[in-house]
Amino acid sequence: MRPIIAPSLLACDFSKLADEVNMINSSTAEWIHIDIMDGVFVPNLSMGVPIVEAIHRHAKKTMDVHLMIVRPERYIEAFIKAGADVLSVHIEACLNVKAVVGRIKALGIKAGVAINPYTPVTALENVIADVDVVNIMSVNPGFGGQELIPSTFEKVIETKKLIDRIGSKALIEIDGGVNLDNAKALIKAGADVLVAGNFVFNTSQPTATIEKLKASAN
Repeated sequence: MRPIIAPSLLACDFSKLADEVNMINSSTAEWIHIDIMDGVFVPNLSMGVPIVEAIHRHAKKTMDVHLMIVRPERYIEAFIKAGADVLSVHIEACLNVKAVVGRIKALGIKAGVAINPYTPVTALENVIADVDVVNIMSVNPGFGGQELIPSTFEKVIETKKLIDRIGSKALIEIDGGVNLDNAKALIKAGADVLVAGNFVFNTSQPTATIEKLKASAN
């Protein structure tokens, strides 16, 4: 199964959104990563529910929706209805992350938790058994095009150890700065899902870039 490649639509050309989604459909990527930002939890704004609905009308791959918003529990039902297959919330944005994760799973889709670069892995201990995905932010959230923070590799190793110790089935997702230079090392450390935005969409042949990324990680 590894690696799962999840191109991030945050870096796509939104004037050609349907074409960009169809490009992913025709590629070897398994997931479509969709970043939702509220300008409060992170210093940027991105798409909302109507855009996710529009993506869903074209998507043939798993829709991986990442909520970088405060009080995400207010919008769980709306994003699931819009087409999310995986819905991840930030542990830093939830007063009761276990309750939020439980609500997502009760609505019939996969639940994930995301942690910021400087949130310790120990913050996951009480919820790791309940989630399907752990999104390790490998850049400071809010903007694309950043370089991967080097300490990410140790964080992946530590998270993998926690997953094995608890007996969780959670996949480890890396979000930010993924490229051909670090993909293989991330997978070796224990990552399962690689999110790539600018690295894919800023190339002239994105489907070929996705294929190269997948091959490089094996």
